[in-house]
Amino acid sequence: MQQRRYSRLCLLSLSFSCLLLLLPSFFGPVDAYKNYTVGDSLGWYDATVKSNVNYQKWADGKNFSLGDFLIFNTDSNHSVVQTYNFTTFKSCDYDNSGGNETAEWSSTNPSNTLTQAVTVAVPLLKEGPTFFFSGFYDGDQCQNGQHFKITVSHGKGLPDSLKDPSDQAPAPNAADYGSTPDTDVPFDFNNPHDQDTDVKKDSGSISLHVKNLDMKLNGILLSLGILYMF
Repeated sequence: MQQRRYSRLCLLSLSFSCLLLLLPSFFGPVDAYKNYTVGDSLGWYDATVKSNVNYQKWADGKNFSLGDFLIFNTDSNHSVVQTYNFTTFKSCDYDNSGGNETAEWSSTNPSNTLTQAVTVAVPLLKEGPTFFFSGFYDGDQCQNGQHFKITVSHGKGLPDSLKDPSDQAPAPNAADYGSTPDTDVPFDFNNPHDQDTDVKKDSGSISLHVKNLDMKLNGILLSLGILYMF
C-alpha cells in the first residue's frame, strides 16, 4: 500500500513538472521587430559589381512583417526603389511610375567615378507583395540582378513610431467612408529604431492562446484524475 502511494505521488510530481515545462510553449514566443540587412555581407549591388548576387534567394524563406526594416548597404552609384506595382517592378522603370505606389529611397546621383558608401533604411509599412530594385542607368542594374520581391505579413502591426500621425485619431464622419486608403510611403525615416516597447498585444492572438491553454490544461487534469484513480 505504501509503495503504491509512493508511485502515485511520483506520477503526480512528474505530471506537474511536465505542465510547468509546457506552459511557455502554450503562449508562444513574441518575436521582436527585425532589421534585415539586404544581401548580408554582399550588400546591395548589381551583378556587374558582385557577380554572385541573388537577392531573391536571400529573401526567400524569411518572414517579413509590418514594422521591420530592410537595410541596404550600397554606394551612391546604386539606388533603392520600392514599389507595390508589379508592372513597374517587371519593367525596372521608376521614371514612368505614377501615383504613390512607388518611392525612391536614395537621393544621390549616379556616377562611375565619384562614389561614396550609402546606407538606406526602409521600413515595411504595408501588408502584401512589395518589390525592390535599383532604378539607375535606365534599369540596367535591375536587369543585372539588383531586384527582389517579398511578402509582408501583419505580424504585430505597425508600432506607433511608424504610423502616419493622421491615422492615430479617428477622422470626423469616418463611418461614411467605404474603405481605408492605402498607407503612403513616408520619406522621413533615416535609421531603424528599436520599437520593442511600442508593441501592443493582439487581442485575437491572446484569446486563441488562452483557448489552447485551457484545452491543454483540461487534458492534463483529466490525465491526473485517471492516475489518481489507480
